[in-house]
Amino acid sequence: MTGPLVPLRQLVLKVHSRCDLACRHCYVYEHADQSWSSRPRVISDEVVSRAALRLAEHARDHELASVQVILHGGEPLLAGPARLRHICEELHTALRGVSALDLRIHTNGVQLGERYLDLFAEFGVKVGISLDGDQAANDRHRLFADGRSSHDKVLRAIGLLKQDRYRHLFAGILCTIDVRNDPAAVYDALAATGAPRIDLLLPHATWDTPPLRPDGAATPYADWLLAVHDRWSAGGRPMPVRLFDSVISTLGGGPSLTESMGLESADVVVIETDGTYEQADSLKTAYDGAPETGLDIFRHSLDEVARHPGMTARQHGADDLAAQCRTCPVVRSCGGGLFAHRYRGDGTGFANPSVFCADLEALVHGIDARTGAGADRPIDGFDALADGTDTGTALRALTRIRHTVTRELLSTIDAEQPLPEGELWAPAWQLALDLGRSDGTFPEALLSHPYTRTWAARCLDAEALPGDLACLVAAVALPAGLADTVRVPVRADYVQLPGLGRLRVRAGLATLDLTYSQFSGPAPNWEPLRPVRAEGMDVVIDDVDLHRDCFGPAVSGRLTDEEAEQWRHVLPQAWALIRKALPETASAMAQGVHVITPLAGRADPDVTTPGGGFAALGLCLDPDPVRVARDLVRGFRLGLLDVLLDACELYDETDVPTGSLLADTYARVATDALRHQPESSRRTRAQWGELASAASLTALGRRFVDGMGRGL
Repeated sequence: MTGPLVPLRQLVLKVHSRCDLACRHCYVYEHADQSWSSRPRVISDEVVSRAALRLAEHARDHELASVQVILHGGEPLLAGPARLRHICEELHTALRGVSALDLRIHTNGVQLGERYLDLFAEFGVKVGISLDGDQAANDRHRLFADGRSSHDKVLRAIGLLKQDRYRHLFAGILCTIDVRNDPAAVYDALAATGAPRIDLLLPHATWDTPPLRPDGAATPYADWLLAVHDRWSAGGRPMPVRLFDSVISTLGGGPSLTESMGLESADVVVIETDGTYEQADSLKTAYDGAPETGLDIFRHSLDEVARHPGMTARQHGADDLAAQCRTCPVVRSCGGGLFAHRYRGDGTGFANPSVFCADLEALVHGIDARTGAGADRPIDGFDALADGTDTGTALRALTRIRHTVTRELLSTIDAEQPLPEGELWAPAWQLALDLGRSDGTFPEALLSHPYTRTWAARCLDAEALPGDLACLVAAVALPAGLADTVRVPVRADYVQLPGLGRLRVRAGLATLDLTYSQFSGPAPNWEPLRPVRAEGMDVVIDDVDLHRDCFGPAVSGRLTDEEAEQWRHVLPQAWALIRKALPETASAMAQGVHVITPLAGRADPDVTTPGGGFAALGLCLDPDPVRVARDLVRGFRLGLLDVLLDACELYDETDVPTGSLLADTYARVATDALRHQPESSRRTRAQWGELASAASLTALGRRFVDGMGRGL
């Protein structure tokens, strides 16, 4: 299904298109894209005003708690204090009462003085400085046009930032790597500045213009970075180094901390001095025109930019990567590398691994070996699942876990001899195995139906009949043309086809040799499930499955057409509320939720029943979309936790009250965003405090509960 729109939370505003240095490694002036030469030197008042309004509109529509704006160039200080003041005023005015503004500037620092810093202190502008290390390293690339060194001027700027009155403005140092420089000398020089953060950046390169590899070394960039990592660690890690911290975070199942690695969705847009929208600046290294969108602030909203194919191509995690990357063991940390670094001009475009692939793999393995960061990771995305920021990584891991559990249940049933309805089970089981060997997607299709696990568990308790496996097999095999007929059981004059619907048959039949023609198209007596679709949502209303009664309240019977239309009316409204209030949750739900089962009554809010896991949610029809949205999110969160507990021990399972408190609090942390009720939020915080002090939590459980606290 199509995922929900990913809001753009970071805006790079080009305030000046020229520079006072002539850095040899600059992607703006020295690489493939040369669009800078045709743009205005300085941003106009009109562009500033419209950009601020577009950003405020986007933040308001998506209820963004904060947005980040980076003033950039060229060299942004060339815009001058007066123009920069106007830009700060426009942005603060437009976003006041809408969203918190994180305003920053990235500069080479050579013109930075007190008049600028006083201005930045007035508006809270954080300052990032570009410096490539000691003077020898810095002067390899970062020179004035006449060949003079910029090193002393940059150190003078850093010295000003370290004064007490400006220290709070110092955001950190950005250092572009050149493997010909001594890694120890570079790190020591950067550490000596007292910078609060260091960003180590790989030089921009593509498969057509590959990076320098002295003497044909296989992984010179990993070797260089690991030498810096060792020196940083030996010194007690005195400041964060974003690249290292990101690898350590993702190895532990947490989020990426940098655009250049990890699987997080792209959420940055560039506005050039003429008001055109562009994708990430790094794309300028790929080919002339690579960052273009064809959109501008005068005619197009940021929502339109977010839907641009170039943006959406980086918003589906591992699914957007080359096949080689998707199966790589370090993909969670590497993320395929920076998008621009994947480019190859042979027609494959960006559908390649990074040109730094070998280096990134060696770097991740090297940091893992040094820190053991991956040893304690329970599942991919564990921490993001806990704090509510997972957009699909943890969900995919949980899907694999649920499939594994369901497969084990089915194998256990098959091992039981003799089986009731064995004459139906045996051929269906063999067909599933045969099809699994010839079509690798078939077993997943069998295991993906949300009520397969419910039915299998009931078979083991003698509460359901094994013959229903034939219906599951038929529902997948017949529409795909993988079998001509499948003998299926008849239950109360119906053949149930999970995920599709049910077929009424002649009274008195016990079995039926089913063909696709009997339930395809407008076949008589065929009652299909009804689909409901909206932007980012694609589900079916399942009102016939025999094993859907697993949510506590009784399920509804087959809906009338009028009742089904009521569902089609309220579900998209509820979904829109979730997308606005909980965009990360909506992204995960769009991937994971496939079935809505109507219930005859509302669930008891004090009872935590996960039902069919996160893929199927049970709901009572309600005309209020807010209540429906709340029930959807609650059911989804309970389902996630239910599957997680199949793989992770979060508490002593004999402590039933703690288990119930964990489930209810985990659901409430998310649903409070839809309630907007202070009393509910206070109750959730009180519950979380009680949960955090529970003696039966395991170490992993405490980590999960701590993550829930971040979500609060």
